[in-house]
Amino acid sequence: MKHIIILGDGMADWPVESLGGKTLMQYAKTPYMDKLASMGRTGRLKTVADGFHPGSEVANMSVLGYDLPKVYEGRGPLEAASIGVDLKPGEMAMRCNIICIEGDHIKNHSAGHITTEEADVLVKYLQKHLGNERVYFYTGVQYRHLLVIKGGDKRIDCTPPHDVPLKPFRPLLVKPMPGTENITVPEDGAELTPQQTADLINDLILRSQELLKNHPLNQKRMAEGKDPANSIWPWSPGYRPKMERLSDKFPQVKRGAVISAVDLINGIGYYADLRRLTVEGATGLYDTNYENKVAAALEALKTDDFVYLHIEASDEAGHEGNVELKLLTIENLDSRAVGPIYEAVKDWDEPVAIAVLPDHPTPCELRTHTNEPIPFFIWYPGIEPDSVQAFDEVSVCEGSYELLKEDEFINEFMNGTTDYTD
Repeated sequence: MKHIIILGDGMADWPVESLGGKTLMQYAKTPYMDKLASMGRTGRLKTVADGFHPGSEVANMSVLGYDLPKVYEGRGPLEAASIGVDLKPGEMAMRCNIICIEGDHIKNHSAGHITTEEADVLVKYLQKHLGNERVYFYTGVQYRHLLVIKGGDKRIDCTPPHDVPLKPFRPLLVKPMPGTENITVPEDGAELTPQQTADLINDLILRSQELLKNHPLNQKRMAEGKDPANSIWPWSPGYRPKMERLSDKFPQVKRGAVISAVDLINGIGYYADLRRLTVEGATGLYDTNYENKVAAALEALKTDDFVYLHIEASDEAGHEGNVELKLLTIENLDSRAVGPIYEAVKDWDEPVAIAVLPDHPTPCELRTHTNEPIPFFIWYPGIEPDSVQAFDEVSVCEGSYELLKEDEFINEFMNGTTDYTD
């Protein structure tokens, strides 16, 4: 049996008054997800381990069953792997957003969804003026880039910019982790103390603002009515992680693939030993090319044992607080991804198991991630269904899987199908 996980990033939400007290998943028209939930088995999954921030890297690693306290090293190292940066011992990687600052406030975490081509101009400019033998900037995708600091100490307190829209930025600058403020000896592999690392990053942030505010590209963006990309915002530091391959845990996965427009997901795939499939038109936004992603997934399933199809659109809509847009992304996931994949594989000679789930909620009301358990379903030909008839945060509370945690979901998905018989 082959396996595909279809992950709608940030799809779960809270009840919305304007929707009659329903969540967006309850309100949206999702006939395929409801059908598969009714034919399969459902439950909830705790994707954010105790003590961890509800970031997408944490939640997606949890979906794949990784033991976070053992392997988590932050988002930066995952994105480094995705863009081909091979971290050396002592090198600390950080996600480095290009953001929009308005006055003294963070207007948005994405510089108005700057394009990769525009951002590349700015990242190279920053490298020329701020980079040195210790500091290096790498271009990623859209607003998501990479900062590598040789000898940096990861014991620093950083705020993800998507968590603090419209907040003053100065109180959110990098600080040493509590209890490390007066440490004078760096941790193993580091050359700087936590305080020195924080000071270096804050200096880079403030200097980037001076460099970028009058850059010709930003002058052009503002003349066009777009937000300027006028500051960097590094966060989620870490070193090279020690993650096992998915095939080490599940020998039936002799070959697997990941499909995503987001570097951190591709980085997880790199360490899980899943081949990265690049899809034309995949944007990480609500205009992503669902059809090309589905075609790539179906083609991969012909040769691979496992496919991880990640779609970011709902998360971005949640960060914008846009209920109507998020409803559209949920319905698009159903009609343009889940439905076509089910219709294509349901009669294959070799059966395909399908799981659909978000990684975490991104409530439109809050505009950032939360750590509540998320809904999921598992379907494959011959599975004994439970009584749940719809796929949403409320209905699955009656599901037969109840509440799973740690690697229980991936074990059930991968191993619970072994008793299937034609």
